[in-house]
Amino acid sequence: MTKSRSERSRWPSSAESALFEMANLYPATTGLPMTVWVSPRGHARHDARVKVNISHGKRMDIDQTAVVAIRPTPRLVEGSLSSADLAAVSEWIRRNEAALIDFWDGAIDTAELVGRLVKV
Repeated sequence: MTKSRSERSRWPSSAESALFEMANLYPATTGLPMTVWVSPRGHARHDARVKVNISHGKRMDIDQTAVVAIRPTPRLVEGSLSSADLAAVSEWIRRNEAALIDFWDGAIDTAELVGRLVKV
């Protein structure tokens, strides 16, 4: 059965799907001073990463993020963070690498991810 144009327009694009799949993790959950986004692999061609809001607080502005790779060791791959913020995010990633990778691989859902996270 072929979907009509109006039915197709209700389905999110792959970019919208990627944003929909991301989990916002606020400072109260992570112990970090800023919000972090994590996501499952989806159709990504890169390895596991997190997006980090550049500003401190509970805000998340997708245009104001830095990207930090998880493996083989945490490192900044896009955007900019202060050295203190990068150090804090890197420590959080190291403490939570197994849970973040399980979420990336689709082995756990968001609820289990949050339950396994350790604050910095």
